[in-house]
Amino acid sequence: MIVWGDLMINLGNYEVSIRGESIDLTLKEYELLKYLAMHRSRVFTRDDLLTAVWGYNYFGGPRTVDVHVRRLRMKIERHGVKIITTVRGVGYKFGE
Repeated sequence: MIVWGDLMINLGNYEVSIRGESIDLTLKEYELLKYLAMHRSRVFTRDDLLTAVWGYNYFGGPRTVDVHVRRLRMKIERHGVKIITTVRGVGYKFGE
């Protein structure tokens, strides 16, 4: 279990909740959130995240990360929780 404020990530059953309310995420959104949360305060480039979350053999472009971050933010931030910070010119990190 990873807990950050009101956000809970249950590693055993792939569930994410905020204040007890379940958040419906795709598998990749969940994996991205989990990876960032497990490495708090570290800044990751798009390529870092593609390798870690999508795997070395992923053939898509690096903007895939941007799309998933945008969708993840939309689903989480509507509950008043900000979890992913953009580090301009570098990438993303968990937390503020």
